[in-house]
Amino acid sequence: MKQIIAKKAPAAIGPYCHAVVHGDLMFCSGQIPLDPETMTIVGETIEEQTRQVMKNIEAVLSEIGTTLNKIIKTTIFLKSMDDFLQMNQIYEACLKGHKPARSTVEVARLPKDVRIEIECIAAIE
Repeated sequence: MKQIIAKKAPAAIGPYCHAVVHGDLMFCSGQIPLDPETMTIVGETIEEQTRQVMKNIEAVLSEIGTTLNKIIKTTIFLKSMDDFLQMNQIYEACLKGHKPARSTVEVARLPKDVRIEIECIAAIE
């Protein structure tokens, strides 16, 4: 297994790496809407936060040369299912037609009280 620390993604806020590569798969830790330079939360709306999360995921994937269209599975954690439709619109736009397997769950609380966190598994070629 190889640990990945992505230079263009926000630093981890706990004892974990951005991703782990095993074989031809990359297992990405959950990303929240942190600005990688300032380490502050980006946006208050679910749309703004979802866009930043997807940018952060893209930064982690690009560290080893893979892309959003290589995502196999995502798990989305929402503070409120009331945000589902708006999140889904941004998520779909970011993936540009790619439709990985997905689970979406509402949780009681997320790190730094954000509205969304997304983790994923991606293929490496």
